Amino acid sequence: MRKRLSLVLAATAVAATALPGVSVAATPDTLRWGPCPKDVTAPRLQCSTLEVPLDHRHPDGRVIELTISRLASEHPERRRGVLLTNPGGPGGAGLDFPAVLAGAGLPQEVLDTYDVIGFDPRGVGHSTPVTCDLTPEQQARGNFPPYAHTPADVARAAGAARTVAEQCATSGTSWMLPHTTTANTARDMDRIRSALGEPRISFLGASYGTYLGAVYSTLFPGRGDRIVLDSNLGPGGYDITAMRNFARGLEDRFPDFARFASAHPDFDLGGTPRQVKAEFYELAERLDEQPVDGVDGTLFRGLTFGLLYSDATMPLLARSWQALDTGRPLPPQPSLPNPENLMAARFSVVCGDTRWPASVRSYQRDVAVDRLRYPMLGASTASIGPCAFWPRERVEPPVRIGDRGPSNVLMVQNERDPGTPLAGARQLRDTLGRRTVMVTADEGGHGVYPYGPNTCANNVVTEFLTTGQRPAHDLACAKESRG
Repeated sequence: MRKRLSLVLAATAVAATALPGVSVAATPDTLRWGPCPKDVTAPRLQCSTLEVPLDHRHPDGRVIELTISRLASEHPERRRGVLLTNPGGPGGAGLDFPAVLAGAGLPQEVLDTYDVIGFDPRGVGHSTPVTCDLTPEQQARGNFPPYAHTPADVARAAGAARTVAEQCATSGTSWMLPHTTTANTARDMDRIRSALGEPRISFLGASYGTYLGAVYSTLFPGRGDRIVLDSNLGPGGYDITAMRNFARGLEDRFPDFARFASAHPDFDLGGTPRQVKAEFYELAERLDEQPVDGVDGTLFRGLTFGLLYSDATMPLLARSWQALDTGRPLPPQPSLPNPENLMAARFSVVCGDTRWPASVRSYQRDVAVDRLRYPMLGASTASIGPCAFWPRERVEPPVRIGDRGPSNVLMVQNERDPGTPLAGARQLRDTLGRRTVMVTADEGGHGVYPYGPNTCANNVVTEFLTTGQRPAHDLACAKESRG
């Protein structure tokens, strides 16, 4: 996921060829490369469109459109193939991601080795989009339910969650919902591979993109070349465990901010890390009772979580705390374009990939546990959301990630990642088994390559992408001193 604040608010083994009616295009389609949409401004980036089946079980049925992009290698003699990319989400647009990577420092040898390919996944952006007709208030609430202090708070949140689920189910794009899943996005990726005329593809996926990459590697184990998974979800993707893990991620990451804030007395947030944490709880409780500038306790917790995705946004987080503490308007915050589509696509995938508990009581029990275990955010992320009211029927069961397939996966992970905590990454690493090697960096924040400051981890990824060489065993990269 890109280094900017995200909206906060992503059975049986299935092989594509084993599903009735699934087929993948056997011959390359003709892609006509040309200018990208006007809101995608990036030098050298070209775009095209590709039709894919709405339902891959019925390849001759209704189709939807994908918009894809290409940052072509300027050294054809050195080109190995294509590097398909995904910045995260679900719901995140990826059309400009090749240019974003290049601008963020993707090494020249990688740009020489590949045509870097981006795409807006099904349901997102310039591909056939979904909508839930979300109001501005629903969009602002994002993916985190209200912080629940009591069981009654969970019961009240159920009404708003049911409303969102009903809006998604009755929107003008409800026909897409059963098919807007990670498995189908992975099948779309294989259609892109075929349309490009490539026998295999390499992949760089961040955040939710790690689950997408793991699913692709499971469905099409022989069609992946070099697979990099950066900032990893657990093997269940954005299931209820991942949602609850957000609270664990904040607890893992917050000490970095507490040290930063206490070392800068001009922010007046506390002279020690302990005092900074006490300020968090005091502010959250006060904002629960009396919001400031439209920010209540839940939004304050979510804002803190989101601005800890990067060390670079810690000063903004400190200034935001200052403003809320003194009753002043927030300083300008990072934002993402088209938040309605982002949240609608997120709900479609998160709720469609797996079945979530339908009982309000089960969420009340989870909240009681996580409010004690992870008090900073747990009573929000364990509470009830629209997925509890999603249709129970599924076109297919979730994809079960496993260790069958070639050993061509490299995982890279920060130790203190709020969005995809290390605990989930370790579970994915265990599940992939011999297929992968994992590199951990003694760093905080969401996203390692190529944004992160840890040259040890970055160099391992570059070496793998350009030569295919990985460490023989899992590797721990020490924290590097900042000049």
